[in-house]
Amino acid sequence: MHGEEIKYITEAYETNWMSTVGANINEVERIAAEKAGVRYAVALSCCTAALHLCVKFAGEKLYGKPPIGHGAVEGRRVFCSDMTFDATLNPVVYEGGIPVFIDTERDTWNMDPAALEKAFEIYPEVRLVVAAHLYGFPGKIDELRAVCDRHGALLIEDAAESMGATYKGKQTGSFGDYAAISYNGNKIITGSSGGCLLTNELEVANKARKWSTQARENAAWYQHEEVGYNYRMSNVIAGVVRGQYPYLEEHIAQKKAVWERYREGLKGLPVSMNPFEEDKSVPNYWLSAMIIDKEAMCKQVRDDNTAMYQPEHGKSCPTEILEAIASINAEGRPIWKPMHMQPMYRMNAFITVAGNGRARTNAYIAGGVEDVGADIFERGLCLPSDNKMTKEQQDVVIEIIRKCFE
Repeated sequence: MHGEEIKYITEAYETNWMSTVGANINEVERIAAEKAGVRYAVALSCCTAALHLCVKFAGEKLYGKPPIGHGAVEGRRVFCSDMTFDATLNPVVYEGGIPVFIDTERDTWNMDPAALEKAFEIYPEVRLVVAAHLYGFPGKIDELRAVCDRHGALLIEDAAESMGATYKGKQTGSFGDYAAISYNGNKIITGSSGGCLLTNELEVANKARKWSTQARENAAWYQHEEVGYNYRMSNVIAGVVRGQYPYLEEHIAQKKAVWERYREGLKGLPVSMNPFEEDKSVPNYWLSAMIIDKEAMCKQVRDDNTAMYQPEHGKSCPTEILEAIASINAEGRPIWKPMHMQPMYRMNAFITVAGNGRARTNAYIAGGVEDVGADIFERGLCLPSDNKMTKEQQDVVIEIIRKCFE
């Protein structure tokens, strides 16, 4: 927090605009659209709400308005990022869709365009793709966009973690037909909660505003002709977001410094930081992560709830490092567990491209077919990445990691 946030919160209080309309909301929508390089932004209660309305609108545009009580993509497959938080694809399920997970590529740890192309060969009827940018590091979004265009599919861009990041000089959140950004408490800027739907279509913005206010019709009485939601952002939350926006670039610079200190401090160890295409993208460095070289992994096993490892000289694993970091009251986390490995989605189709160019769609990958997401999950971990972390605190974390390999 920088101080300007409380000014706008107080303004909402003193003018008595405490609900879901007001100057703060108007300004957040204006700034969000301007920053992302799109025409319209709709301020909502959270990024998941924004993604839900993206999926709902895309479904109705593709397939027509469903009967009341049915989802816009009900019974239809939707291609989704595999290595992401489940909030990326939950809205697909809200609308009755069937997620089909697309494997990850190693260059950016995001959706693999080659696997997406394979997915369209297997399921040519699919017309909707939901792709996320992991940890603030842009995926190959122009290639993903091109694949979607070739197959007549709409692209929803989950830029929850990547606000302020660019790909080929263009802001993430501006490549998709519709996109969503997040102001959750841990994001690059925050409102404690909140998010925005981004679009270049006035029709989409207007529809999102209507749906997010319980789909009330333009009548003096409360008239409803379709199902709506209570998704609008409060003017108080918007005050926090409004006060944070001037510091977006400062926060990105701080996050970049954290990532670079890790990269420098871990030199000589058999590890590498989360990757990106340095000639194409500028991440916002929201979350610093690392991956251990295969030959430097000690034995590690994990089930759905617990993890165990066997210490070995000169080697380590995510479980050992995370336990060591936790011992000094700092927080690290495993990499997002891929969606195709989640208990509720283990029977969903999962598309990965093998070395021979074939794709497998079974949830349990047969031997000889590389599952990139599962491998990154096995060997990767997220490091303490607070932009308020001091160099001295980060040096302690780095030293603890180095000791794990002794």
